[in-house]
Amino acid sequence: MSVAVVFDSAGTLMNTYRVAKDICNRKLLPGIETTTLTFSSPDRVLILLPVHSKDLMAIPGDTLLSAYLVAKNIGFGVSCTRKIITAEDIGDVLYADRRARVGDLQECIRNVWSMCKQEYMVTLNSGAIINMAHKAIEFTLTAGGWPFEGAKETITALHRMGVPTFIASGDRVTKLEKMADHFGIPHDRVYGVATPTVKAQIISDLRQEYDQVVMVGDGINDLAAMRIADISILTLQQPGDRPEELYKAADHVVKNVSDVTVIVQDLLRSGKICDRDGCDVSYKR
Repeated sequence: MSVAVVFDSAGTLMNTYRVAKDICNRKLLPGIETTTLTFSSPDRVLILLPVHSKDLMAIPGDTLLSAYLVAKNIGFGVSCTRKIITAEDIGDVLYADRRARVGDLQECIRNVWSMCKQEYMVTLNSGAIINMAHKAIEFTLTAGGWPFEGAKETITALHRMGVPTFIASGDRVTKLEKMADHFGIPHDRVYGVATPTVKAQIISDLRQEYDQVVMVGDGINDLAAMRIADISILTLQQPGDRPEELYKAADHVVKNVSDVTVIVQDLLRSGKICDRDGCDVSYKR
């Protein structure tokens, strides 16, 4: 029986600290779950900006963020949204925004770096939440991540079992590839800037190739993928509350990503093909 395991990154393989800056209220929101913040309004879109933190920190803080992005010809990736919105419509709001300053994003970066600079491996991602109804940047944000204890060992154990692993995440591809190198996951199995819809499509495509596809996630942006995977695993290693829908969608709820190894071992040992309604027949090649 062939099995593939798809992991979310932030909060699943990576211990992640996030901070957002409320632009209207000029308030920093440390330790916030940015996908939950995005999903709380149908008009919000979470985007990632391919900016280098060191370069951004050298820009005068009172510079309009939109002006900086336009001057440097910086694009964006859509990480999370509840609506179907075109990139052109998002870009029209992002590049015309008159509220967010470079200093708002610098404040986020400084806060995150102060929390994770002691870790041996850190990935930083910055972006913004755009409110399409208000036609403005509502929040700037930065996230810093470092591998959970046991995450690398989990990937290694799965590979030794002959089980390929994949990463499907809303994070930037360059950051994910750095993380994949650490875990030993080939770059062609890394899917970055993956919205919830894209994650679900990745699972659907892999189900055409493998007998069983396992989705491992921790947040609301993993829900669609978890619902169509043959087996879904919800990890609670990242602190924080989670919507009840995630628990309902999960076949297994674990406190440590290393528990995924045991679940896959049991699946291979049983030799049974399972679907969303449970195991049905023994698998024979």
